[in-house]
Amino acid sequence: MRSTALLVLAASLACRGGGDASGDRRTLVDSRDNEDPRSLDPALSTDVPTGRAVAYVFDGLTRFTPDARLEPGLAERWDVSPDGLTYTFHLRQGVKFHDGTPFAARHVVHSFRRALDPASLGGRPTPLLPIKGASDFNTKRATDVAGVVARDDSTVVVTLGEPLAFFPKLLAMPVAAIVPDSTTKDFGLHPVGTGPWKFVEWQHDDFLRFAANQSYWGGAPRFDSLVARIIPEKSTAVAEFESGNVDVLLVPEADTPEWEQTDERKGLLQSAPALRFVHVAINTTRGPLAKREVRQAINHAVDVGSVLRQLFGSRGRRAAGVIPPILEGADTTRQPYAFDPARARQLLTQAGYPNGIDIELWVSPVYVRLAQTIQGYLSQSNIRAKLVQRDAPSVREAARKGETDMSVRDWYADYPDAENFLYPLLYSANKGVGGNYSFYANPEFDRRVASARREQNDTLRARLYREADALAFTDAPMLYLFFYNELYAVQPWVRNFQVPVIFNGQRWLGVELRNRGGR
Repeated sequence: MRSTALLVLAASLACRGGGDASGDRRTLVDSRDNEDPRSLDPALSTDVPTGRAVAYVFDGLTRFTPDARLEPGLAERWDVSPDGLTYTFHLRQGVKFHDGTPFAARHVVHSFRRALDPASLGGRPTPLLPIKGASDFNTKRATDVAGVVARDDSTVVVTLGEPLAFFPKLLAMPVAAIVPDSTTKDFGLHPVGTGPWKFVEWQHDDFLRFAANQSYWGGAPRFDSLVARIIPEKSTAVAEFESGNVDVLLVPEADTPEWEQTDERKGLLQSAPALRFVHVAINTTRGPLAKREVRQAINHAVDVGSVLRQLFGSRGRRAAGVIPPILEGADTTRQPYAFDPARARQLLTQAGYPNGIDIELWVSPVYVRLAQTIQGYLSQSNIRAKLVQRDAPSVREAARKGETDMSVRDWYADYPDAENFLYPLLYSANKGVGGNYSFYANPEFDRRVASARREQNDTLRARLYREADALAFTDAPMLYLFFYNELYAVQPWVRNFQVPVIFNGQRWLGVELRNRGGR
């Protein structure tokens, strides 16, 4: 079945110019996904492949650009009340769903209610929970969502339970996408939205096909069809790219040196920071790790620069805090902890451990090499780390329960805001299951983060983020490693492609395809 579907796809692409070396290319083939989307229903968007596909077919009130800037979507503009509680969204006129149904305010109310409905089993409505009454409705304590009202056909008023300055960013998440007010039971297999691409076909575990929405309110895409190939094996994706059968490739980490050291390949590369933070959570409540000097010693003991070069092909930037440098609130002048084993041993002595310490470092199979390398560095500073290897769910569960000394962690942001790093990773109310595996608690840090969440002034909010990040960096509740960079190979006939910082930021608007032999 799989081989038959691929043959059909190849023939189809050749007919439409996607695999033909002559003539204009009319189909772009993307190979970033290695597994099927869970669904194409926004209410069930809990994974990256689903989120990407939802962004093609649907619009939200807001949306992200490839470089993670927020911009208007189905809402042309919005006003915020002085107390930060009420958002009034003014909707675009003349927008239609792919089936011809005119878009109106009632669809926003319906979509939010539908995503929050407990009947949408398995969904993750977190971005909508700040809305007043949303949590009560989601847990069946209320029969409606009090905070969403269609004032008229072109205006929606959203009231929050408490001020949340970055709330418009949450509405750019896939679960907040707008759907028609009549959806079939198999809507996830036959989606209808207002987005730039119309759903055409889904051959499970092989590919999804989308056709350009020529009537799109934001301007039609510049090629006819988009194919999202599902290729589980990285080596297969590379081979397909080299054969010209796919146009965009996410370069595997292990292949980075080979691509960067070959002139022909290097010319095809594009890179951009990802909202991905690799670190080691240090449980600040366990034994010697409760002392700040010990945690600082751990940071001085590891040569993070060498780790980044040797294990990750230099695909990243050393971390000097938890906020990625591309986000507002990051202090790009702050220096990371220097690799200094002598200083590490000195700090251990100051903390009362002249003979060093013994700890456990928990790790899942994905990062065993990283953990082994860290273990080697720590040993040079009399920090004796025993590796505890478990599957990822077991490591996560143990860390949440506070049963680990240290655990290797890879954090992907859900939305491009410094809050999505500071708040879940280090805010005291989120200890354990909330994401704070360090069990870190600093009242001054909490005060700044709480204030920033409410602050409507962007400049003041960035300052609060920066101050909070500086406090935590000094307290060292984690071993700060690096922020990851995505590396793409893009065929020379693809024009205007921009590597997306966030998974749903590239909707292929403005991207062009040219003759493979063209210049």
